[in-house]
Amino acid sequence: MTKYTREDIVRMAEEENVRFLRLMFTDILGTIKNVEVPISQLKKVLDNKMMFDGSSIEGFVRIEESDMYLHPDLDTWLVFPWEIKQGKIARLICDVYQPNGQPFAGDPRSNLKRILKEMRDLGFTEFNLGPEPEFFLFKLDENGKPTMDLNDEGGYFDLAPTDLGENCRRDIVLELEALGFEIEASHHEAATGQHEIDWKYADAVEACDNIQTFKLIVKTVARKHGLYATFMPKPVYGIAGSGMHCNMSLFTEEGNAFYEESDRCGLSETAYQFLAGLLKHASGYTAICNPIINSYKRLVPGFEAPVYIAWSTHNRSPLIRIPESRGLSTRVELRSVDPSTNPYLALAVLLASGLDGIKNKLVAPAPIDRNIYVMNKEERYANDIHDLPTNLEDALLELQKDELVLEALGEHISRSFLEAKEIEVATYLSQVTDWELKQYLSAY
Repeated sequence: MTKYTREDIVRMAEEENVRFLRLMFTDILGTIKNVEVPISQLKKVLDNKMMFDGSSIEGFVRIEESDMYLHPDLDTWLVFPWEIKQGKIARLICDVYQPNGQPFAGDPRSNLKRILKEMRDLGFTEFNLGPEPEFFLFKLDENGKPTMDLNDEGGYFDLAPTDLGENCRRDIVLELEALGFEIEASHHEAATGQHEIDWKYADAVEACDNIQTFKLIVKTVARKHGLYATFMPKPVYGIAGSGMHCNMSLFTEEGNAFYEESDRCGLSETAYQFLAGLLKHASGYTAICNPIINSYKRLVPGFEAPVYIAWSTHNRSPLIRIPESRGLSTRVELRSVDPSTNPYLALAVLLASGLDGIKNKLVAPAPIDRNIYVMNKEERYANDIHDLPTNLEDALLELQKDELVLEALGEHISRSFLEAKEIEVATYLSQVTDWELKQYLSAY
């Protein structure tokens, strides 16, 4: 990440003819929020004096304690490539602070920084993330509303003209590169209308900032092509859903803490302990990494989405896979996460889970190199392979039982998250769906 000073930002704003500034932050449910101000307010912004009403943001504060301040992270300065009539628009990602000058406990970005401090106290210097977010492209109707018509009939790695999203993806890549992303791959995914764009890993906070920026760019460029981009995990029945595999690695001053050349798998004791922690707390953090009702329509057998708590160095059916690369690229890939997650909360609970494995010297179980999808229940239990929660309601119950994951969120975020999600479950359970009408209306 480029380091900027106040003077750099003032100079660049003038050179780029920036006329408006978006102050962006993320609420507890992962939704990007922003306050847009004219560039005349830049000094006030840089002095951390920009106030907003926190009571209007999901999971923040009550109306009687609503005043919050936005403290911009100067290193997130970015000028969007879209020209407006008067000039350009820039953004700064902000942390949320209380009037007393303390970080707000309900700010997901600040909370992640709290867990990263615990990591550094253990002697680690960096926690890196390489995300692999997938998304679907649907056609827009004449009123600019999304339809359920997918943009193509392509499959994995297909080319145009089968892949009609190719030009859209290419424009997304060009805009991301113009914003400083180092794109590593762009391709059609397995499902019809499904796509993936991967970029270089970064440290945890920057990686989460990049995910939020990526979503914004993808949706904006898609609309220019008459398409609607959705990161909903399972928008279409009967085909694969969208995941966001998380490739994670810990570093010390000496290098990648997960690599050990002399080990049969090329993994260090730290790596084994970290993945043991991820396995131990898998049920507890599922509600955070798969936070909506629809997430669990993806987490079903038969569509390459992981539903079994196990790990492997080769096999893609378990929850955790260790990709082949070693040395500085040694990493742990968690495959359950989907792109509806709040990335700051996901990284906080995943890091805390891995650190729990390290602090308590947890022992990883043996890797599972068989295809778990073809095992019956007795075989899975004989190999100590258990299932992830199968719906949001069960995942919330598992979250409430996992004290470490709750602590990683903090009291404010965990309480607000649970309250919001319990309302979501109750609302869903009271609905009468099209499936029920087709199944039961004429039968009873």
